Amino acid sequence: MKKKQIDQNINQDKLSKTAYSLFDFTKSERPFLVTICVLISVAGLITPYTYAAMWFGFALAAYSAIANDSIQTIGTFIASNSKRPWWLLWLFMGLIFVATVTYSWFTYDGDVSYERLSVPGLEKAPESFVFLQLAAPIVLLIMTRMRMPVSTTFLLLNVFTYKAGTIVDVMFKSFVGYILAFGMAIVVWFVLERFFKNYLKGEAKPYWMVLQWITSGILWAVWIMQDAANIAVFLPRQLDVFEFSVYTGFVFLGLGFLFYLKGDKIQAIVNEKSNVTDVRAATIVDLVYAIILFYFKMYNNVPMSTTWVFIGLLAGRELAIALGKHGKAKKRNAWLVRAFRLGRKDVFKALIGLVVSLILAVIINKGVRDEILAMF
Repeated sequence: MKKKQIDQNINQDKLSKTAYSLFDFTKSERPFLVTICVLISVAGLITPYTYAAMWFGFALAAYSAIANDSIQTIGTFIASNSKRPWWLLWLFMGLIFVATVTYSWFTYDGDVSYERLSVPGLEKAPESFVFLQLAAPIVLLIMTRMRMPVSTTFLLLNVFTYKAGTIVDVMFKSFVGYILAFGMAIVVWFVLERFFKNYLKGEAKPYWMVLQWITSGILWAVWIMQDAANIAVFLPRQLDVFEFSVYTGFVFLGLGFLFYLKGDKIQAIVNEKSNVTDVRAATIVDLVYAIILFYFKMYNNVPMSTTWVFIGLLAGRELAIALGKHGKAKKRNAWLVRAFRLGRKDVFKALIGLVVSLILAVIINKGVRDEILAMF
């Protein structure tokens, strides 16, 4: 009886702590929660008006997608340049964005997605909207606030895809990207760990900063080529001059706000990893990531989740660093446990986003439901 009473006390204590944490969260995040309530209300009211809903959904998708995916491309850039003025970082990345989407707009006859939205199932621009399509980027905003590395590709594209086969292709390409990034990261960092330990000591040479800005800019441009589709999916597949100006200007200003916030809450995912504030380590992360994304860009036009590639890269890197540790076995095992926990946590959070996106896709799209039912 005494043991049972102790267990009950422990469970009550856990419930009390959970309730207190929830209360503390709602208190500290009150402005954010009020904003979410307002956005949900506006989404419900504006859904029947197609043109207004299109731009409202785009605005939400633009900020939420870049805010969540910022950890992948500009996360290490922000972390390793935290002492530099935010506006300098913004202008650098903002102008690269403008140049990259402008090239696509001219080259692909008004398409800013580098033909990622030309694949079957996504080639048609939405002629009307349902509430859950506008709610998807709001869900993404909430998950970003909770520091969850969610795939914006899954969450935003799946709600517009009317072919289940397209969703499967995107998932397959993304999971292959995770495995490739995980393997490449292990090889690269395991081989270079001794080099990092013996050579990359003390203050970084000035040329490392130049290299990091170059690789970060290249990575950012390649990421835009992959993920601009997640933002443009709300809009016509060919944008006129006005639509292109609004698209480009809004994202440019949104980037400025994100840099002003120094990456916001989601930046913690990058900051908790090993040595990301070191400009040399950040340069290597960006270079390997850019190579992988560019390979998949050239492979085919099927969209893919860059989030899964990124968390695979970080997981492999953490494991390689742990395997490269020397000294007592106990200390090395502690590093391995840490690497496993970080990788598991990121995958678990990304899986939540995948499940949510699949549920929304099935609820919203009749074509997806029909294909799934036909399988049975």
